[in-house]
Amino acid sequence: MAGQAAPLDIAVIVTPGFNMAATVGFLDPLRAANYLNGGALFRWSLHSVAGGEAAASNGLALSTRPLAEATAAPDIAVISSSWTPEAFYGAPLDGVLRRWLRFGAKLCGLDTGGFLLANAGLLTGRRATVHYEHIDAFAELFPDVTVTEDLYAIDGDLMTCCGGAAAGDLALQVLRAAAGDAVANAAARYVFHERMRAEGAPQLPEPTEPFGATAPTRLRKAIRIMEANLEEVLAIPEIAARAGLSQRQLERLFNQTVCKSPQRYYSDIRLDRARGLVTQTDMPLREIALACGFASPEHFSRAYRARFGISARSDRVKGRIPFEFRAWPMHPRPGLR
Repeated sequence: MAGQAAPLDIAVIVTPGFNMAATVGFLDPLRAANYLNGGALFRWSLHSVAGGEAAASNGLALSTRPLAEATAAPDIAVISSSWTPEAFYGAPLDGVLRRWLRFGAKLCGLDTGGFLLANAGLLTGRRATVHYEHIDAFAELFPDVTVTEDLYAIDGDLMTCCGGAAAGDLALQVLRAAAGDAVANAAARYVFHERMRAEGAPQLPEPTEPFGATAPTRLRKAIRIMEANLEEVLAIPEIAARAGLSQRQLERLFNQTVCKSPQRYYSDIRLDRARGLVTQTDMPLREIALACGFASPEHFSRAYRARFGISARSDRVKGRIPFEFRAWPMHPRPGLR
């Protein structure tokens, strides 16, 4: 359109095994805005470290340009990563991100892209998020980052997003800031984005599941109490009292609703957290046991094998992650590569 300001430049960097839905979900509202505007508000280029065809986790691929060709700083750089972001720690990505930020680019990490931003030292003292499956590992490895379980976090010129459909919510916020409410609303309607989820919306909202099933309020309260006390384990009678129930009422609710005793449920969520740390970090198993409320490594080892049918030590190698997307171990501590 005549007299229109130059479009905002967006450089999208993907790593092998990236999440296609999150990447396209971020770009599609911007594509719609360009179309509805009758002229480019945004333009983007796709990059990977080596260039060429980059395969996503769903088997589809994007054609990308080598990162070395992206010399000028874009207005926005989007880092889209999923499994094994640590394979790309260091050069050349760290240097490019630091240089672009220094020259005024806004940086955005999708899915596990926050690991790459944090490893480059760019999220120190900032609020950030990653996909909920990787939240515990992220918090353990980058204690200088304020980790949130929100869908996305915007902290100045740094943005992070858990991925999936939430990438569209973040893109609409970017669009709104660049072009205003009217254009953002029109683009949201065009791509059938029914409701804009604001910053602060949680990744796993309560009380309704996607297909409408709802757990009783006091049961959800008891579960929240358990989830907030994974390291310092509470006695079941204390959990019942905090939830406003007798122990017998609590046990009946758990058995009727989740088909497990409260003791078993509490143990399972602690072990699920432990499995994430076992397969996604290189934390010593003794530290993981303590972080998940197990008084001794022996107790942890027995409980782990009973829950998953494999020892923690073997699971660290084999894991539940498909082989083609694994590195051993996942998410090593920064500086240990």
